[in-house]
Amino acid sequence: MFKKRDYTEGAILSVRDLHTSFFTVSGEVKAVNGVSFDVESGKVLGIVGESGSGKSVTAYSIMQILTFPGRVVGGEIIFKGKNLLELDKKEMRKVRGDQISMIFQDPMTSLNPTKTIENQIGEAIKLHTERRGKEVTARVVELLTLVGINEPEKRAQQYPHELSGGMRQRVMIAMAIACEPDILIADEPTTALDVTIQAQILDLISKLQDELGLAVIIITHDLGVVADMCDRIIVMYAGSVAERGTADDIFYNPHHEYTKGLLNSIPTMEKSDDLLNPIPGTPVDLLNLQPGCPFAPRCRNSLKICYEKMPAEREIAPGHFASCWLNELDQLTAEEGARYGTDIDELE
Repeated sequence: MFKKRDYTEGAILSVRDLHTSFFTVSGEVKAVNGVSFDVESGKVLGIVGESGSGKSVTAYSIMQILTFPGRVVGGEIIFKGKNLLELDKKEMRKVRGDQISMIFQDPMTSLNPTKTIENQIGEAIKLHTERRGKEVTARVVELLTLVGINEPEKRAQQYPHELSGGMRQRVMIAMAIACEPDILIADEPTTALDVTIQAQILDLISKLQDELGLAVIIITHDLGVVADMCDRIIVMYAGSVAERGTADDIFYNPHHEYTKGLLNSIPTMEKSDDLLNPIPGTPVDLLNLQPGCPFAPRCRNSLKICYEKMPAEREIAPGHFASCWLNELDQLTAEEGARYGTDIDELE
């Protein structure tokens, strides 16, 4: 059985100024551009943003499962005092799946269609533990029971195509927690599942996090998914961190225009008779990042300075940070104010 781990003070994982790029024939795609954050032991961190914001690439960089032509070009990923970027492939294999595990987006494409569930979960168990033979089978059944799969002995002998989408995702979770990792990364764990199954999967992850004392990173494009689960939330846009803080900070006191746009685009019962309020424009081209704030071309309240200079991250309140020039107007000198202006109508 699992034993709940004791919480330790401080960050178990620290990402510092992470840069990850894809080097294509068209040029360098800066998918992750200077991202920094901490993951605390026993806590849940949410990473939110639209498609292409760099959420999944950040996770792949931590796990070091990037494929050509992508690679980490700068920064540090400190796990338990060690920089994962300095480990060789053999050392990283000991970390991946054992101490840091990941649930991928689509269980149908992540699971091997030619192997039984027992073989696939058992592979990680045999790789990272001393269990063999019947011990592995017993462990697989225990894991399937833990994640709420009925008739676990029968399911262990079945193939992925014989299971429903929800069951396949539960198998992925069982595989991820098989070796009792310190950190569980869930990358869009409810993609392609219907609403009722989504809720069940999120409840399961939350229950396992509480019972096992895991640190969890949950990646999603939907702020509603992380509303009740996360202790802290990071909002990403164009490979950078736009805003970070507690769930209350993000939902009730947002200080970046992109965060506000995400929140305003969520349909609610109060706005059921109104038209949807999407963020205007299209995501930025990461091949041709322009100076200034990457969200400026889509921002309804952008200033001249937003197109010329990237705003620094400012602490709005203890633990609440945002990178937006609208928070910096009081910091501009008289010369800067005259140069950049604050009138939306004066945009060039």
